Order: sequence, then structure tokens, then C-alpha cells
Amino acid sequence: MGTFQVGLLLIGTFALLLALSVPVSVSIIISSVVTMASTLSLDLGTFVASQRMVGGVDSFSLLAVPFYILCGVLMNTGGIAQKLIDFAKILVGRIPGGLAHTNILGNTLFGSLSGSSVAASVAIGGVLIPMEEKEGYDKKFAAAVNIASAPTGLIIPPSGILIIYPVLAGCSVVGMIMSGYIPGLMWALACMAVAYVIAKKNHYPTAGKVPASVFFKYFVDAIPSLLLIVIIVGGVMSGIFTATESAAVAVAYTLFLSVVVYRSIKIKDLPKILLDACETTAVIMFLIAGSNVMSFVMSFTGLPSAIGNALISVSSNKYVILLIINLVLLVVGCFMDITPAVLIFTPIFLPIATSFGMTEIQFGVMLIFNMCLGNITPPVGSVLFVGCGIGHVSIEQVTSKLIPYFVALVAALLAVTYIPALSLGLPSLMGLI
Repeated sequence: MGTFQVGLLLIGTFALLLALSVPVSVSIIISSVVTMASTLSLDLGTFVASQRMVGGVDSFSLLAVPFYILCGVLMNTGGIAQKLIDFAKILVGRIPGGLAHTNILGNTLFGSLSGSSVAASVAIGGVLIPMEEKEGYDKKFAAAVNIASAPTGLIIPPSGILIIYPVLAGCSVVGMIMSGYIPGLMWALACMAVAYVIAKKNHYPTAGKVPASVFFKYFVDAIPSLLLIVIIVGGVMSGIFTATESAAVAVAYTLFLSVVVYRSIKIKDLPKILLDACETTAVIMFLIAGSNVMSFVMSFTGLPSAIGNALISVSSNKYVILLIINLVLLVVGCFMDITPAVLIFTPIFLPIATSFGMTEIQFGVMLIFNMCLGNITPPVGSVLFVGCGIGHVSIEQVTSKLIPYFVALVAALLAVTYIPALSLGLPSLMGLI
């Protein structure tokens, strides 16, 4: 069977299973085994799939994933969101559309600490959208701001996907982590620029002057939460602990904050928190195991090379090829969650991107940025659905309000794609790459 036929069988089987509402991870495994059975045999295909699944999760770096998930669950229930909202409000509240900017900054801070865009949209948007309505903001505008800015935390570390990708790509985990700061801040600034223009046009109110005593109180209250970033990044950069060990330190520190400092979590709440974290971890690790099988099948059959040759036949221009890859990934992001999309498309597009001079880290940032955009676009954008629910608006109502943000974010994506320094500058400055 030729490469084209094998690729068609793999993709066709996978798409059919998804259409039948089979879970993504199961669809990946079944389509991979069916494809291997067509070229090898069913027994050998099943054996190889089992072997690859075990090998796919047998990684020290992936130990960080369950710890960061647990850290996120602790933060979601630990009362940390309100501290960050208060801190964000005293920083940006006086800018036109102050509450909208507070939402953006709050999502950036909370999302980067919890590593979850959905959690950020619920925790921050759930508090601020009613406040914005009360102050006279358009409800659809408030929901759009919350939705557009929620994925920022997936790009700014610590984020589980920044750990998963380098394991697949074979690049520096620490370098990948540090590469997310500038693109993540670009995402937040793009949202703030759009919100500023709209707020100015509609004369949305700003917060009054904050007395020094209030500023000091909110700042002090937020310091323990903000120190989590300092502890994780500082510890990794100084060599005190590895990126994986930093995840365990993050859990211990967040637990201490929630139980001892803020007293928002009781000991009796811990079993449910641990169960929630275990369920999420099991889903993600099963996805990783299954995607490793599909990666092997694609590598074994030469599918990435065939796709690369097909793209080169369209154009040999680096900028055109990278634009095509971005367009494909933007469409994929509309239909697939970030983790399975990264797991599936890394082995397909990474060899093509590196053949045009792009490093593994820069491609990883571009890929994750694309998939984050998918989080806010219909029909499958998880943040879009959750954000609409939190804001009590329909998808149709908020979609038109999201278009300016989407345009600004696509411009930021193209900058990340074509300007390597935006993703590689910080890791290079720190000697990580």
C-alpha cells in the first residue's frame, strides 16, 4: 500500500470515528492499529501499539503534567482568583475600559498560574462580567473580552502543554518554558489594544483613583500568589530544581497558600480535589500514549515526508509554506482541543518547519499559539462555549464582537511565525538554547 493510500486510511478512519462520537484518544489508537494492520498484521500492529503507548508516557519530564494539573485544581478552589483580580484592578483600572483590562490582566495572571484557559475564563470572568454589566458595559463586549484573553495562560508558563510539546519534539523543556513569556504577553497586549479602542469609542467608565493604603493592601495580598511564578522560574533557572521538580514545588506551595495562608481549602476538601486532578491527568496521559502510536505510524509510513513534499510542490518559499501551515492549524484548532492537536500535528509539520530553518522551540510556540486561537473559535472552542455560558450570551451574539480580537491575535501569530527573536530571544539571553 502506497503512502497516499496509507495516509488516507489513517485520516479517514480517524475522521469517521470522531464523526461517530468516539473519544479522541480511542479514535487515535483504533485508526493507528487499523493502519498498521493494513501494512503489517493485526497481531503485530496491536503489539507495536501497546509497546508505543507504554513508551509514550515513560518520561521523567511528563511527571510534571499531573503536578501542574493538581496545582491548577488547587488554585481554582483556593480563592486565589479574587486576590489576582484585586491586584489587576489597581494596576489597569484607570485605563479607559478599566474593568475590561482588569479581566485581561486577571486572565493572564490566573491562567499562567493555573495553566487552564477554561478555569481562567470561569474564575475571572465569573467575577468581572457581572461587575462590567453593573458599570454600564455591553454584556457581549464583556463576554468577548473574557473569551479572547482566557487562553493567554496556556502560552505563559507554567503550562502543561509547554511540558508535553518538548517531550514530543526532543527540544529543551526549560527553553520551551521560557519561550512562552513574550508571545503570551503579546496576546494579552493585543487584547488590551482592541479593548482600549472599543472602550474609548463607547465611553466605558474607568476606575477612580486608588488610595495608597488600598493599593498597598491589594499588592501585599497578591504577593503570595505572584511568588509562585518567581519560585518556579527562579528555581529552574538557578538550577535548584528541574522543570519537573518545579511542578511538585508548585503544588506544595499552592497547597500551603490555600490551606494555611488564605484558609480557603479545608483538609476534608482534598480527596475531591485529588480525584478531579487524577481524572484530568488520566485523560491527558491516555491521549499522549495514543498519540505516540499515531506518531509511529506516520513515521513508519513516511506520511510527514509525503505531506512535506506536497507542500514544497505548491511553493518553495519559506514564508508561503509557513503561512499555509498556519492556515491549516487555524482550521484544525476550530475542531480539535489543544492537547490532541499538538500531539497529532507536531510529527507532521515539525520536520517541514525545521527544513525551512525554524527551530523546534519557535515552531512549538507557533503551534501552541494557533491552537489557543482554536479555543476561542466555533464550532468546538472550549473557552468560547464556557465564556458564553459565564456571560449569559449566545455564540452568535459574541462571535461578531470577537472578530477584532481575532484579527489582532492573528497579526501577533504572524509576528511570532516570522520573527524568531520573539520566541527565542529570552531563552537565548539566558543561555538555554
